[in-house]
Amino acid sequence: MDASEIARLMAAYEVSPEIQLTQTAYRLDLARTWQIPQGARVLEIGCGQGDMTAVLADQVGPDGLVVGTDVAVPGYGAPITVGDSARRLHDGPLGSRIDMRFETDVLTDDVGAGYDYVALVHCSWYFASAGLLEQTLRKARELGSRLCFAEWDPMPAHTGQIPHLLAVLAQDRIAGDTELNVRAPLTRETLLGALERTGWRVEEVSTVDTSALQDADWEVGFAVHDAPGGLAKELLRQVARDKGNVPLPAYALTAR
Repeated sequence: MDASEIARLMAAYEVSPEIQLTQTAYRLDLARTWQIPQGARVLEIGCGQGDMTAVLADQVGPDGLVVGTDVAVPGYGAPITVGDSARRLHDGPLGSRIDMRFETDVLTDDVGAGYDYVALVHCSWYFASAGLLEQTLRKARELGSRLCFAEWDPMPAHTGQIPHLLAVLAQDRIAGDTELNVRAPLTRETLLGALERTGWRVEEVSTVDTSALQDADWEVGFAVHDAPGGLAKELLRQVARDKGNVPLPAYALTAR
């Protein structure tokens, strides 16, 4: 399938078709870079709404399987909940190769083993701490033979990306339980160190194009309204646009 066909399978497409198409196209580019073969068994940690799940399911073909896990409850998310999104995918043409499990933590719950790939895609900053992410990476080493990983890089490539960075730093000040997207942001170098400590051997790291994504606007909006006061938020109010903020770069990697 192409990006448009996959995007139409998502529940969020009915609400924001242009946004969904952009998000799906980005993830399809990631999956093609990783060259996941048909017939593969993939464990996706932090599946959320299933944006990456749907793309992975298309890539593995009718004989493959994608098990998506997320600690969130099915009612999490707006305007479409993760549970509603999962039901839409399960009922669609990719449903037979998708198994999405919410309220599921790979550290404590049985999610199977022997996967060909384990994927973590733009979910590592959701973890409550860097230590918890490292535990999960170590567990993933037991569950699968290869890792596919992608995340934002908090090192701006140019000044236009500074509002997105400030939004990340402002949310990073939030203590305790939060439903915001940023809880424990890591640099690329810190993540690479965690992979080495948990037994993964990185094969290739690449920078990916994020320029079409809407995430910078979302993060700026979250930070301006919900982040605690401080220098990052004060500067953010001064430099951010109402719309059209430029996303940070992102990186993708594979490891064995």
